[in-house]
Amino acid sequence: MADTIQFDLVSPERKLASVSATEVQIPGAEGDLTAMAGHAPTIMTIRPGVLTVKGTGGDEQFIVVGGFAEVAADSVSVLAEMALPRGEMSQEVVSSLVAQATKAHEDAHPDEHHMTEKFLADLVHLADDMGFHSNLG
Repeated sequence: MADTIQFDLVSPERKLASVSATEVQIPGAEGDLTAMAGHAPTIMTIRPGVLTVKGTGGDEQFIVVGGFAEVAADSVSVLAEMALPRGEMSQEVVSSLVAQATKAHEDAHPDEHHMTEKFLADLVHLADDMGFHSNLG
């Protein structure tokens, strides 16, 4: 599988990656997606999760929260609301994200409670999977 795609990951704070990849696993709001060379054009929203980039130099993982991904036959561009290399995830970051999501859920209009509750649940699941405490108490 020598075919590669250009992968770019950008957050408001910084450009995190610009590499050649054989596949990119994206945590999508409507379900996870693996993009490879020749993929049909797709635009998707991102849910909190781990984005994995597989390349000739090995795998890289990033924590992404919100934003969107644009997939084309020869490239994947992710514009994340928040993103960081997996190794930079900390209890402090988790606590801050969960606190922000909890407040957003509490302040949300009742029509948006399902969406904000899902976002919060995704964050808690991500934190728990990584071994961090997700409770605020």
